[in-house]
Formats: sequence, structure tokens, C-alpha cells
Amino acid sequence: MNFAPAPAADRVRHLPLLLFFVIFSVRALPAGNVHVVEFASQSDVKVFVVGHESEADLCVRRVRYESQAGGADEFWHYVKYESQADVRIFFVEYESQADIRICFVSHDSQAGWRRENPFQGRFH
Repeated sequence: MNFAPAPAADRVRHLPLLLFFVIFSVRALPAGNVHVVEFASQSDVKVFVVGHESEADLCVRRVRYESQAGGADEFWHYVKYESQADVRIFFVEYESQADIRICFVSHDSQAGWRRENPFQGRFH
């Protein structure tokens, strides 16, 4: 068997096709899809909902359509099936059980991170 790398001309010839598939697959990824699971052990992130923006690590705006999520942590689009989700969350009863504290807001301009958190970038 010959395990020598392909000649440079062959690699260059396939480059446009490879770039097409990479760009297409990145654009096809869902953004901001959240699924609420039934048990904490099934979740990626445990979430506690606080009453005021000042108490939250992340202020979240719920959006109706996936396209509105725009790949941002602060815009959540709920999906019915776990297979459609980017992240699985579980709402905990006590703040001490949570990985992150969130506050739901009603305006896009209010949404965003308030404090540094290891889960930044996990919701998209």
C-alpha cells in the first residue's frame, strides 16, 4: 500500500470543493436552539431563574424563530426535540444547584452577559 501524500496539484484541485462543503455546513448549523430536559442528569447546563437583571449572569430574550437567535448566547429559541438543540438545559429549584443564573428580559437591548461565566459560548 502506498501511504504517500497526494501530489500538491491534486490537493489544490479539490480545494474549491472542500471550501464549498465547509462553508455550506457552517451556514447550516442551528443557532441558539435550547431544549429543556426533564432531569438534571440529562442537561448540559443547569439554570436558575432570578428576578432581577442585576442578579443574573446572563439576561435572556426568548425568540420565536431560530433565525432570530443569530448564534448569540442571549437569544434562546426553544425546540421541542432534543435532537434539534444546541444545548440541553434543566431549570433548578435552588440557586446553589445552578451552573448559571439567568433573567428573562423583554427587549433585545437588555439581553446579554452580565458576568463572566465558564458557560459563555455554550448556548449557540
